[in-house]
Amino acid sequence: MQTSFYINHYSWVESRFFKYYGWSLLAFVLLFGSCKKDEAEPGTVTVFGSGLNNPRGLKFGPDGFLYVAEAGLGGTENHDAKCPALVPPDGPYLGSATGGRISKFSKHGTRTTVTDQLPSVTSAFGDKLGVNDVAFVGNTLYAVLYAGCGHGVPSVPTSIVRINSGTSHTVIADLGQWRVTHPVANPEPADFDPEGAWYSMISVHNDLYTLDANHGELVKVTTDGTITSVIDISASQGHVVPTAIDYRGNFYVGNLGTFPIVDGSSNIYKINPGGQISIVHTGFTTILGLVFDNRGRMYVLESTTGNPFPTPGTGRVVRVDPDGSKEVIATGFSNPTAMTYGPDGNLYVANWGFGGEAGDGEILKVRLKKNGLW
Repeated sequence: MQTSFYINHYSWVESRFFKYYGWSLLAFVLLFGSCKKDEAEPGTVTVFGSGLNNPRGLKFGPDGFLYVAEAGLGGTENHDAKCPALVPPDGPYLGSATGGRISKFSKHGTRTTVTDQLPSVTSAFGDKLGVNDVAFVGNTLYAVLYAGCGHGVPSVPTSIVRINSGTSHTVIADLGQWRVTHPVANPEPADFDPEGAWYSMISVHNDLYTLDANHGELVKVTTDGTITSVIDISASQGHVVPTAIDYRGNFYVGNLGTFPIVDGSSNIYKINPGGQISIVHTGFTTILGLVFDNRGRMYVLESTTGNPFPTPGTGRVVRVDPDGSKEVIATGFSNPTAMTYGPDGNLYVANWGFGGEAGDGEILKVRLKKNGLW
């Protein structure tokens, strides 16, 4: 049976795999290759922030702080008696209505908690799931959650929530229920979650856009909670597990793919505003992050390379220039899960986003050379 999306029931963490493969130490490798121009030179990697619990998506807010979604440390409550349980090997899930967290970091890397009152879930494999991504519309913070009755959290649906002042939140869109009533054309029976596995989220023109990696769909969600499909990716591409998204006139989406991992089997897709899809770049592996810089260059985060299953120390960042040429600019990441571009012109990567212990998660800063200067 193929496995696909680590945040879902056939997870990246694959405890059966890591039972036999120990964790490797994080190694930072500065890769010096031939460069066509000054700005194509590799970047250096440093730890910007630490003390996180399974960090996932991250965005800079209008206040200049870096906001990070954290799946948390999982739950312990079993609600199968009153919820439609997912059967093994997918379930049962153990949930908690709290423990999922959003942190923010100052420019100096000091962490403070925005809220820790969001769901956190433990899958049958022991994976920790919960808050998957964050995004801002104006000054308002939103988060996309992996929760819901089938995942052991009947009090909070799989949804997009608005983060209120203090630590409270308000559900604006029940993605899980929408998923149940709006099936895609080609769901994968061997890797199926009725409520979906909504992962990346971005804000475009005061609306939110999020990807269901498990079913393969991009949807638009307005701030009043209206959900509409932009494109059913599964209809034309099959079970490719779309995970990463950014916007530059069109949507650009990267896919994770299925297990066992085949190097070079992941793509970058362009989705125009009319919902038409095409492949624009090929040859990537296990994509979990995608961002553009302010010069139109694309950066792609590959979570594992050179191995058939998730392997710490093998993640890397690849830059794609507007002419299509590629450059590996940083390597050695361990279980990275997301990436964003900062107002300082550098990249920020969520590292040890799965598979670590409490507090192991960190944010790494990839400092980019610009015109030969740091």
